[in-house]
Amino acid sequence: MSFIRELHHQLIRKERSAVEITQDALDRITALEPQLHSFLHITAELALERAKQVDRQLAAGETLGLLAGIPMGIKDNLCTQGIPTTCGSRILQQFVPPYESTVTQKLTDAGAIMMGKTNMDEFAMGSSTENSAYQLTANPWDLERVPGGSSGGSAAAVAAGECVVSLGSDTGGSIRQPASFCGVVGMKPTYGRVSRYGLVAYASSLDQIGPFGRTVEDAAILLEAIAGYDPQDATSLKVDVPSYTAGLTPELKPGTRVGIIQETFGEGLDPVVAEAVQAAVQQLQAMGAEVVEISCPKFRYGLPTYYIIAPSEASANLARYDGVKYGFRSDEGDNLISMYAKTRAEGFGPEVKRRIMIGTYALSAGYYDAYYLKAQKVRTLIKQDFERAFDQVDVLVCPTAPTTAFKAGEKVDDPISMYLSDLMTIPVNLAGLPALSLPCGWDAQGMPIGLQLIGNVLQEASLLQVAYAYEQATDWHKRRPSLDTVA
Repeated sequence: MSFIRELHHQLIRKERSAVEITQDALDRITALEPQLHSFLHITAELALERAKQVDRQLAAGETLGLLAGIPMGIKDNLCTQGIPTTCGSRILQQFVPPYESTVTQKLTDAGAIMMGKTNMDEFAMGSSTENSAYQLTANPWDLERVPGGSSGGSAAAVAAGECVVSLGSDTGGSIRQPASFCGVVGMKPTYGRVSRYGLVAYASSLDQIGPFGRTVEDAAILLEAIAGYDPQDATSLKVDVPSYTAGLTPELKPGTRVGIIQETFGEGLDPVVAEAVQAAVQQLQAMGAEVVEISCPKFRYGLPTYYIIAPSEASANLARYDGVKYGFRSDEGDNLISMYAKTRAEGFGPEVKRRIMIGTYALSAGYYDAYYLKAQKVRTLIKQDFERAFDQVDVLVCPTAPTTAFKAGEKVDDPISMYLSDLMTIPVNLAGLPALSLPCGWDAQGMPIGLQLIGNVLQEASLLQVAYAYEQATDWHKRRPSLDTVA
């Protein structure tokens, strides 16, 4: 079932207007936000105005696209002209972009209705959304647990029904891990498949924008709308975008080969998660897939490699925040250098400062070769492992995260434990591959478990097809958090 298609049919049959659909979403946001805190900025006036425009187009007999009138959330690191974009950081608390990101412009042109900007870990650095400078987002399945991160607000908003779909960004798992924690579908496309123009940079060689949806088809519809070449992004790939929904069928294609990454099962993996993922693999096998055990020996080096490369790029990217051109500026300081230092000390949170320091150290004279250069070489080895794997199989499977959602505050003082939350997702970013997470079970506490599917470069269509076939053969995607204690 596609929630986008269902609303689209209601709209064109004039069973509901775009204004009614939007107002219903705003009412739900009003009811849930006091305890969920998924949104940093709610754009109610703009949403209703855009909904009225969709209704006018429909009344005039214009043909509406699938996304026209569909409520969605936008992660707060995507620039939106005239609307605050803070990246969850105090240093950008006053920043209102003078331009629009490519992806949000595409969605506006398609008639989508932005409900607001969603909460996130500061500058996308975190795995729990606890690093936001403004508020803590709760997991809709258990308000005492985290929604994952850094795109926790986008995942929670979709899971709670505050919007139909949303956009997030994924640097080391920041779409897939919160999708796993919140029981929704989240996808990271091939690096370069979606324009990064207007995405506030964390680690430029790793960042990628992607969709959240309650079903695979909804994620596919949104991905198709935002994908494509953009001359404003030098890393954008000049390749055609296929129809990601046209090939979605409830049966696997004959001869589909699925590889289980051996290195993702073992120490540190919650047995309940392992059991759910193994059951999902058995389901795929029962549907006709050929299951092959695959070894990616360098997979385990992904975490240390990432935490050299990503902070190094962040160290360079975040040097632009100095209090001079935009955003927060400290009132103190006897001179320019002092103002820089005080602005950054007060404007950046502890996790951002930690990663800037790690990156600056790794890039410093005498350590560049020992750390950064070596990490780049290991990155190549990780990519080569994946290339060999895809010589044998069409899709790789593994857990999305080692555990289900943990309680708020449980890991906030233990950064190493927090970093391990992205153990399964990071290698995919280092290799630039597409991957998605979808629900494959629930633990005894009622928390979702995510199955990660990884595809070869630009093979999003095949990846979505396998995910869709699995989804249609199971009932996991039909579960919704009750939220009885909230609304």
